[in-house]
Amino acid sequence: MQLAMFLLVLQVTTAFSEDPRLEFSTDTPINNVAKDPQTGRVYLGAVNAIYQLNSSLHLEARAETGPKKDARGCTPPVSTCQDLKDTNNTNKLLLVHSANGSLIVCGSLYRGICSLLNLTNVKEQIYYSDSKGERTYATSTEEHVSVVGVMATLEIDDKPFSVFLVGKGYGSMDSSKLISTRIVQNYRDWVVFESIIEASTVQAVPFVPKYLHDFRFAFKNDNFVYFLFSRTLGGTDNKNFTFVSRLCENDNHYYSYTELQLSCGLKNRYNKVQAAYLTEPGKELAQAITESGEYGNVREWDKVLFVVASSEEGTTESALCMYPLKNINQKLLAIVTACYTDNGKIDDRLVVESPYTSSKDDPCVKHSKDIVNQYKCGADFLPSPLASRQEFALKANPVFIRQNLLTAVAVAVENDHTVAFLGHNAGEVIKAYNPGPGYKTSGYITKVPVQACHLKSDCQSCVAQRDPYCGWCVLEGRCTRRSECSRAEEKNGWLWSPNQQCVKIVSFHPPNLSCLKSQQISVDFSRLRFPDCPRFENPDPVLIPVGYKTRISFEGINLDPYKVSSLMKFEEDVKTEPGPFYSFSGYVVIPLVVLLWVCFSVTLYNCSLGREDCSLCKNADPKYQCVWCTQSSSCVYDQLCASKEPKECPDPQITDITPRFGPLEGGIAVTIKGSNLGIQKDDIKNITVAGVPCKHLRERYSVSTSVVCEIGSAKLYKTGEVEIEVGRGKKGISTKTVRFTYRDPVAQSVSPNQGPKAGGTVLTISGIYLHTASKEDLQVMVDNVPCRVESFGEQITCKLSEYRGETVPSAHLPVTIQYGKHTTTTIKTAFQFSSNPSVSDHQPRSSFIWSVLGGRQIMVVGSGFDLVQKATIKVVASAGEWSGQAVLEEFVEGSKHKNDTVIMFLSPAVNESQFFRTYVQLDDLQTELTPFEYHPDPTFDRLNKTAGGFHARQRFFGVSQGRGFSKAMTAKEAQAFVGDAPCNVNTLQDEKLFLDPPSTAPSARSKRQRRDTGSDPLDLVIKFGNGEWLVGSVRYERKYSLPLPIIIPAVVVPMLLIIAISVVCYRRKSQQAEREYEKVKHQLENLEESVRDRCKKEFTDLMIEMEDHSNDISEGRIPFLDYKTYTDRVFFLPSKDGANDVMITGKLDIPESRRATVTQALSQFSNLLNSKTFLINFIRTLEGRPDFNARAKVYFASLLTVALHGKLEYYTDIMRTLLLGLMEDYVHSKNPKLLLRRSETVVERMLSNWMSICLYQFLKDTAGEPLYKLFRAIKHQIEKGPVDAQLKKAKYTLNDTGLLGDDVEYIVLTLQVLVQGEGPDITPVKVLNCDTISQVKEKIIEQVYKNLPHSQRPKVDSVTLEWRPGSTGQILSDLDVTSQKEGRWRRINTLAHYNVRDNATVVLSRVQHTQQSYDQNHDNHEERNALLEDDKVFHLVRPADELDEMKSKRGSIKDKSMTKAITEIYLTRLLSVKGTLQQFVDDFFRSVLCSGTSVPPAVKYFFDFLDEQALRHENVDEETIHIWKTNSLPLRFWVNILKNPHFIFDVHVSEVVDASLSVIAQTFMDACTKTEHKLSRDSPSNKLLYAKEISTYKRMVDEYYKGIRQMVSVSDQEMNTHLAEVSRSHTDKLNTQVALHQLYRYASKYYDGIIMSLDEDPAAQSKQLTLRLQQIAAALENKVTDL
Repeated sequence: MQLAMFLLVLQVTTAFSEDPRLEFSTDTPINNVAKDPQTGRVYLGAVNAIYQLNSSLHLEARAETGPKKDARGCTPPVSTCQDLKDTNNTNKLLLVHSANGSLIVCGSLYRGICSLLNLTNVKEQIYYSDSKGERTYATSTEEHVSVVGVMATLEIDDKPFSVFLVGKGYGSMDSSKLISTRIVQNYRDWVVFESIIEASTVQAVPFVPKYLHDFRFAFKNDNFVYFLFSRTLGGTDNKNFTFVSRLCENDNHYYSYTELQLSCGLKNRYNKVQAAYLTEPGKELAQAITESGEYGNVREWDKVLFVVASSEEGTTESALCMYPLKNINQKLLAIVTACYTDNGKIDDRLVVESPYTSSKDDPCVKHSKDIVNQYKCGADFLPSPLASRQEFALKANPVFIRQNLLTAVAVAVENDHTVAFLGHNAGEVIKAYNPGPGYKTSGYITKVPVQACHLKSDCQSCVAQRDPYCGWCVLEGRCTRRSECSRAEEKNGWLWSPNQQCVKIVSFHPPNLSCLKSQQISVDFSRLRFPDCPRFENPDPVLIPVGYKTRISFEGINLDPYKVSSLMKFEEDVKTEPGPFYSFSGYVVIPLVVLLWVCFSVTLYNCSLGREDCSLCKNADPKYQCVWCTQSSSCVYDQLCASKEPKECPDPQITDITPRFGPLEGGIAVTIKGSNLGIQKDDIKNITVAGVPCKHLRERYSVSTSVVCEIGSAKLYKTGEVEIEVGRGKKGISTKTVRFTYRDPVAQSVSPNQGPKAGGTVLTISGIYLHTASKEDLQVMVDNVPCRVESFGEQITCKLSEYRGETVPSAHLPVTIQYGKHTTTTIKTAFQFSSNPSVSDHQPRSSFIWSVLGGRQIMVVGSGFDLVQKATIKVVASAGEWSGQAVLEEFVEGSKHKNDTVIMFLSPAVNESQFFRTYVQLDDLQTELTPFEYHPDPTFDRLNKTAGGFHARQRFFGVSQGRGFSKAMTAKEAQAFVGDAPCNVNTLQDEKLFLDPPSTAPSARSKRQRRDTGSDPLDLVIKFGNGEWLVGSVRYERKYSLPLPIIIPAVVVPMLLIIAISVVCYRRKSQQAEREYEKVKHQLENLEESVRDRCKKEFTDLMIEMEDHSNDISEGRIPFLDYKTYTDRVFFLPSKDGANDVMITGKLDIPESRRATVTQALSQFSNLLNSKTFLINFIRTLEGRPDFNARAKVYFASLLTVALHGKLEYYTDIMRTLLLGLMEDYVHSKNPKLLLRRSETVVERMLSNWMSICLYQFLKDTAGEPLYKLFRAIKHQIEKGPVDAQLKKAKYTLNDTGLLGDDVEYIVLTLQVLVQGEGPDITPVKVLNCDTISQVKEKIIEQVYKNLPHSQRPKVDSVTLEWRPGSTGQILSDLDVTSQKEGRWRRINTLAHYNVRDNATVVLSRVQHTQQSYDQNHDNHEERNALLEDDKVFHLVRPADELDEMKSKRGSIKDKSMTKAITEIYLTRLLSVKGTLQQFVDDFFRSVLCSGTSVPPAVKYFFDFLDEQALRHENVDEETIHIWKTNSLPLRFWVNILKNPHFIFDVHVSEVVDASLSVIAQTFMDACTKTEHKLSRDSPSNKLLYAKEISTYKRMVDEYYKGIRQMVSVSDQEMNTHLAEVSRSHTDKLNTQVALHQLYRYASKYYDGIIMSLDEDPAAQSKQLTLRLQQIAAALENKVTDL
C-alpha cells in the first residue's frame, strides 16, 4: 500500500510549492494503488471498494467489491456452499491494462478470482466469471500472503497476446503456483485469467513448508520479467534471504527461471526484502557507484534497483541498498553459463543449485560454450530452475539505515542528484536525502509537493536545509527549484542548497562617495543587480621574489562608465596597505569599485626556502632565477647576490645513515642522509658501506639530501664507514661516529606460545641482535600467518592476523623473522593457534548512561579467556540514520578482572544518544552483547518530609518519587550512606528504595559537619556504580535522660511507679509490634521479589544452557533414529520381549537346509496376504477366537504393517475396509464416542502404525526439534538439582509424586575430566556434590560424548572414575567399605562423601570386566544383601524405619500431618519448574497443532475420511467427530511419542524425566477432550498445574481441527503417490521376511479356523485361496493336507 503512495508522490514532483496539499480519504484501508500513465488517473484498491480518481485526487467513480457471502474453502460459485457469511474483500492485485482500456482487479473473495473493469468508469464491469474453476484462481484468500504482478506480452502461435504474471506466497486454500502467467482474453481452450503455463518447477507444493516465499516487487525490463522476494533456503533454519528471479518474457515453459541472492549489509545483516523501486540513478549517483569500483562503469541512463530490507536479528533495523540492474543480469548470466557449461562451477567453486527439486543430485551439466547463446531462454533438456548459492550473492553496502521497519521506497532525480522517499511501518513518508517532515499515509491517499523551498526567506536558511530540490535564486532573491529561477543557467545565478554557499560582500571603502564623480551603484543585500563590471586582469610579472622591489603591470576592462578609456595600461610601485590590500597611485577611479573588483593573483617566493645547500639551489626551476651565493652560503634571487654563482658545488657530506646494522646476506635498504649528494640520480657514481658495494636504488633518490641503496653480502661480521662518489670524482666519507655494522640476528624465544585463531595476539620475540636492519625491512610470519610488526628494538613485538587453517587447535607452528630479501631466523614449534574464546552469557544486561562516570559491573561468562591479552567492552553510539554520514561515537573500558571463564568490566560512560550497540573486544575477536540496553540515569526527588528529612527511628525508610531505579541496578549493587556510615539497601523497586539505617547515629560525611550537631540532619547519599546522588537528609533523635534529683524523697507513691512501668512496657510492646509488622511486610515484599527473580533467573539459566543444544540442533545434530529403528521401537519395543524381540534382532532360527524352501514359501505367503479376500478372512478369523487377546492383536497388527510395507496403498485400503466395519458396529450397536478409544481390534493398531509411518518425516522436519528441545530442557532442569537415585525423586520436577520432599543442601562443582586413552584434552563437567558416583558418571559421559548418540556411548557400568587429589588416585564407587551406616541403613557414596572439591581432576577409564554398581543390579539382589549383611541402602532421603510405624496413634497422626504439611511446602517448586519450561511446552504444542502448510497429507486425508463417514450417519454429531479425530491422532500417536522420546531419538529417558513427560502428556490429552474439567482444592496437583493453560490448548486443538477441515482436499491419487514413495524409500531396510514368518505362526496356530472361513467364502473359493494356503503350509512345516 505505502509503496504505491510513494510512487504517486514522486510522480507529482513538478507540483508548485504553493499548491495546497491534495488528499482523498477512503472508508476502508487501501491495499494497492495504480496509475494510468496515459490519462493520469489514479486507481485505489481498498477493502470492499475500487476508487477511480482524477490527477487532482477527486473522485470520479467507485465500484463496490464487498462484503459478500463467502466461506473459507468454498469453491465458487457460492450457491453450492454452506456456512456462508459476509466476508470482506481485500484487494490483492491492481494492474492497468492500457492496451484494451481495462483495469485488472483481483481480490481475496472466491479463492482469489479476478475481474476486468473499464478504465474510464470502474463501475462498468467488462468481464467476471466465478464458474471457471481452480485454473482461474489467481491470488490468495489469506491476508498475510503478498501478491505482486506485472503486465507482459507472450507469443502464442506466432501471435502476441497480452498476459500478466503473478507472483504470490502460499496460502492453505490457494492455488499451488508460486508464479503463473495468466491470459486476459479467451483463446483456444483457455479462458480469461487462466494460467496458461504449466511449470512444475515453480509450484508451491510440496515445497511450501521449506521455502516460505514472500513476494514484494515485480517489474519488466528488456524482454525479461523480474520478481523480488524473500524465502528460506529449504532447511531447518527459518532465516530469510532476499532473491531476485528472472525469466524471459516470451518463455512458454519457465525454462529460463533463475534466482540470484542479494546480500545487503555486512554478513547479509538486512536479509529480508520489504520493498523495491527501479529507476535511473542520475549523473552524480552513477558517478559515485562507478568510483566505488564494485560494479564497474555505471552510466546515468542505466537502471538501478533500490531495495529496502530489514534485519531479523532481534531488531527492527532496516536499510536501503542499491543494485545496478546490469550487474544483476551479469550475475544471472554467469549462473546460467556455469550450469550449462561447467557443472555449475565458477573458478572451481560450486555456485549453482536447483532449489525446487527433491533430487540431491547436481542438476548442472557440461556442454559447449555456444549453448548459452543458442538457448538464451533455456530448453527442456537443460537444467532448471536455477539459483545461486550464498557464496555467489550480489553484495551491496547499505547507504541508509533506520532504526525501524522501512516498508516502501521510491526514488527521484533532481539536478543530477538522487533523492529517496521512504515509508516506514508507522505510516509516514520521509525524504531520505534530508530527513525532514513526514506525511502520514494511513487510511487516505495524499498528493504533496516533494519540497518546500518557498518557506525559506533568505539565502542562509535556504541552503541550511540541504534540500537537493532547492537553491537560492540570486537575481530574484528567493529560494526556489532550479526550474523556477529565470537565470539559473548563468554562473552563480542559482546557488544549490547542498553546496552551502551564499553571496557575501566583504567590505566597502570608502564608506561614502560623491554622486558627482561617478555613476551611482545600488547594492541590495537580498538582491544584487550588477551591470557589466569593471575589472583588472593579466598582472605582469606573476612571480615576485621576496626582498626585491618589483613593478607590476595589469589591464583594466569595462572602465567606460567611469570616464576612463576602455583599455589602458599603467604602472606603479606596489605598496602595502593595512589589512589584506595592495594600493597604487596615478590612476583615479572610485575607490569602492577598486576594492570590490581589483583582485588578481601573483606568486611570492623565497629562494632559500627548502634549498639549504648548493645542489638544491642549482636544482631550482630556472624561472625563479635562484643562484648559490658563496658570500652568504645561501640560495638567493640572482639580483640579490653580488658575486657569481660557482660552477660546481662543494664535496658531499654524510651526516647519518639508517639503519646502522644489517645482516651478512645483505638485501636491505640503507638510507644515507647528508648534503650536496648530487642534483640528479645519475650524479651518484658509487656507494660502499663498510667496504661492501651498495646498489643505488634510483627510484628512492632525493635531490642532494638522501640516497638509498641496497647493501650487498659480507662474509664476516665487520664495521666500517660509508663512502659515496658524486659527479666528477667528488667523494664523501662518513665520520667515525656514523658507521655501519654487519651482523646476523638470532631469535631465541616467543611469548606467549598460544593464542586464539581470530588473531590479535601480540607476540614478544627475544633474541640476539634482533635490532638489525629497520622496521620496514622486517617481516614476521607464524607459519603462513602474517604478524604485523608494532615495535622494533632489542625485542620485537608484532600483532598476529587471523589463522585460516581448518585444524584447531593447530600444530605448534614455527615463527620466522625475515630481514630484507635474504636473511631469516626461525624458532621452531613456537606458537599454537587455539579455538577462539566464546562468550556464552553476560550479566547484567543493561546499564545506566551515568552521564560521565559509568561504572556498573558487567560479568561476561564464557571460555578460553586465558588466551586473551586485551579485553575491552565497547559501546558504539549513533544518533543519525545515514550509515555513511552518521558520526559513530565509541566508548571503551578495559577489563577489571579476568580468568579463563569470567571477565569483569565496568560499563563505559556514554553520552545521550538514540542507539547503542555493545561489544566485547577480545584481542581481534569482536562479539556483540545482545541484549544489552542503556537506560537514562535514574532521577531522585528530594525527600519531602518535614523537619529536615526522615527520622531514623523507623526500622527502615523509603526513598520515593524517583524514576528508573531498577532499570539497570539491583539492591545488591546499590549503595547508600547516612553521613559516613553505609546503609543497607533492602529492596529496590523502579520508583522506591527501602533502606535499613544504622542503628546508631553515624558521623557527618564532610569535615565541616563533623561537630556535635545534636539532632541536626545527616546527608543521605545513594550510589549506583560511579553515580552519586544527594537525595535528602536523615535526622537521628537524641535520647534525653532526665536525671532524677538526688533529693527526691525515697517515699514515691508506689502507684505512680506502677503506672510509669506499665506505660513504658506498653510503649515498648507497641513499638515492637510495629517493628515486627514492618519486618514481616518487608520480608513478604522481599519474598515476592525473590520468587520473581528466581523464576527469571531459572528461565535465563535454562535458555543459556539450551543455547548449546540449539547450536547442536542447528548443526543437524538432533539424534534422530533411522526409519527402521524408529518403526522397530514404535511397533515392537512395548512387546513382552522388548529389545530382544525377533522383529528387532532380525534373527530366525531356520536350518540352512530348509532356508531356500522357507524363503520361497514365505514369498508365496506374501502374495497370499496381498489378496484382500484372504487377508480380511484371516483377520476376522483371528479376532473371533477368544484366546486372541489384546496383546496378540497389537503384535499381529505390527507384523502385518511390516509385511505389507512394500504396498502401503494396499495396506491403507485394508485399513479403510476394516474401519468402515468397525464404525458400523459402534454407530449402530455401541456408543459411537468410544470408537478408536483403545486398541481392542487389529485395525485400531493398524491405524496407529499407519500414523507412525506417515508422520515420520513430519517429526524429522517440523515437530522433532521442539520435542527434542522440550526433552533436553526437562532433563537439564531436573539434573540441575538433587535427584534421589533410590527413590527416583527430584527436587525439580513437574510430577508431585516424584517431588523430593526434603530441602537437600548441595553445591555445584565443576570437575576437570580426563578420558584415559583419548588424548590430553580436559572437559569441564558440572555436577552436584550430592550426586552418587553413578550419577556423576552419567553426567560426565553425557558431556564428554555429547556428539555421539546414546547407543554409541559407553555404559555407566563399563567405566570407572578415579579422583586424583594429589600424586595418588582413588577409585570412586557407589558403595565400598567407607560407606556410612545409619542403623540398618547404608548411604550410597556421593562426591561430598569423598570430599571432592571444585575444579578437581578426575579420570574416566573403561574396564574390561564390569561389575555392576550396587544400587542398579536388581538381578543380584540376594547376593548383594548377603555381602552387605542385610543392610538397606538409601541416597538422599532415608525411608521411615519399621520402628516409626509402632509409635502411638496420636503421635503418628500428628507426625503424618506435620510431614504432609512440610512436603506440600515444596509443591511451589512444581510451579517454578513449570514456568521455566512453559515456552518449550508451548513450542511443542504449536508445532503439533499448527494447521495450514505444515499439516501432513495423511492427517488431512484421514480426517476427511472421518468427516465423510460422519455425514453418512445421523447420530454422529460434531462432538463425536472431535472425539474420533482425537482418538485417531493426538491420543493414538502424539501422546505415545511425547511419553517415549526414545521412539524417535537415540536418547535415554530416565524415570524422573519420564514422570515429568507424563504430566505434559496428560495435559495434552486433557486439551484434546471436549469435557470441561471442574477443578477443586482436592484435584491432583498435576491437573492444577496446567489448569490455566488448558483453555488455551483446547482452543488450539479446535482451531487445528477447523483449519484442517478447510484445507484443500488430498485425493486418493495424491495419497497413494505419497505412500508409494514411503514404501520405495524404506521397505528394503525392514525385516519383512521375519514378519512374514511370524505372521505365518498365527496362520498355523489358527489354521483350521482360517481354512473353514475360506471354504465358506465364495470369493475365496473362486480364487482357490484354500489351496494356496495348504500349499504354503506343506512347504513351511510339512503339514498334512488334502492335496
